[in-house]
Order: sequence, then structure tokens, then C-alpha cells
Amino acid sequence: MQPASNDTVVESRRGVDDAEKQGKSFDGREQRRGVDSGKNKRTWIENAYTKMNEHFGDLHWWPAETPFEMAVGAILTQNTAWTNASRAVEKLRGAGLLDPFSLYQADWRHIAEAVHPAGFYNIKTDRLKAFVDFLRECYGGDIEAMFAEETDRLRELLLSVRGIGKETADSIMLYGDNRPVFVVDAYTKRILERHGVVDQGWTYDDVQRLFVENLPCKAALFNQYHALLVNTGKLFCRSSPRCDDCPLRDM
Repeated sequence: MQPASNDTVVESRRGVDDAEKQGKSFDGREQRRGVDSGKNKRTWIENAYTKMNEHFGDLHWWPAETPFEMAVGAILTQNTAWTNASRAVEKLRGAGLLDPFSLYQADWRHIAEAVHPAGFYNIKTDRLKAFVDFLRECYGGDIEAMFAEETDRLRELLLSVRGIGKETADSIMLYGDNRPVFVVDAYTKRILERHGVVDQGWTYDDVQRLFVENLPCKAALFNQYHALLVNTGKLFCRSSPRCDDCPLRDM
């Protein structure tokens, strides 16, 4: 499984943006199932979780040894597959750069060479440097001190860092610090749109609010639900959908 992230998922955000500008659904088709009332949306959200969870089981996401490694992975997985991002994480580990101090001190070219497998390595090197600069200047390089911030304030601060958008910020809080913050990505929006739960005009915040208002506020649940949506999107709800085998086919 791979994470998808507001700044990223397996597929380029550019393609999603283009489809939205053209007034099309994520897969370019207008056909969708209808889910209208708030009650029906809640029922759909509850039933979808049950079906996906029965199909996939516990996905144990996010794969990282430390919160800092998790944050690095969230930045590296922007606009690429997790398999590519994980290769970059391992190269950083091999180079001894998976701690805030070492990454802060490292030469830019040294970092860029390590993150090359993740693609867009110049941009991602700049973003990693921006994050560790923020961590060093605001918290002395201590990510636990960063996580001592209240959730709304921490989100605001993370969003002020160059290259960190809503999906990455929320991923860092949910997966790095076990906070009940629901992460939305392109897979989530595609699945919901194809099932008529939302339309193409819904924003990141709209979709996030839909889940928060219709689920118990539990980090473990948000963690697993997002992972289930990513797996379903990656394996079944693709640009060319595989509906016959999808756990949500009867929804």
C-alpha cells in the first residue's frame, strides 16, 4: 500500500486539477451513483468502511521507525508512488540523514542524491530543507516539542512551511503523532465522487468535514479508514476502474 497525500498521491495532482477545470469527474465520466441526504451519506461512510475493512484487514499504516522519518516520508511521497518514496527514505537512512540534526547539516547535493528515487528531487530537497529549518528554528530540532503544540496551531504552522499542504500537514499529525485528523487525498475524492457522495465542487476541507462529522473522533479509525481508501483507490478505483472486483461494488 502507498500513502497518498493533498500534495500527492500515486497519480499527478495536475491531472485531477485539469479534470476539475474541465467540469468532468475524476475519471472523465459523468456517471455516478446517487447518495443525497446527510443520513444516506453517513450510512454510506459506515458501510464503506465495513466492506473495505473486511476485504483488506488491518493495514498498519504508516511504515516508519520514528515520527521524523514519517514526516520525511510524507514529503517525499508527494506526486509519486510510495514505492519510490520508500526507496528515497532508505537511501537517506543509508546516508545517515534520517534525523533532524544530520539532515539540517547536510549538503544540499548530498540530500538531492539520496532523494532522487522519489522524483522531483530538486523540489523535494528544498522542501525537506524547509521543514528541517522550521523544526530547528522553532523547536531546536525536537519533533516532540513540535508535537506539543495544540492541533489547530500546529496545522497552521506546518502549512506555513514551503511545500507542505493540507494533506501532508494532516498526515504528519495523524500518522506522526496519532492525532484524530482525517487525511483526504485524490483517491478519497475520486471514490466519493464516483459513488455520488460528493461532487467535483467539494474542497479538501468539505470532504474532511464529512468524515469528521460522521465518524467517531478516533485516530486509529481515521488512520485505518484513510489507508483503506488509498488501497481501494490504488487497486480498484483507478483511472480505468476495476469495479467488478472492488469491495465497494455493491454500494
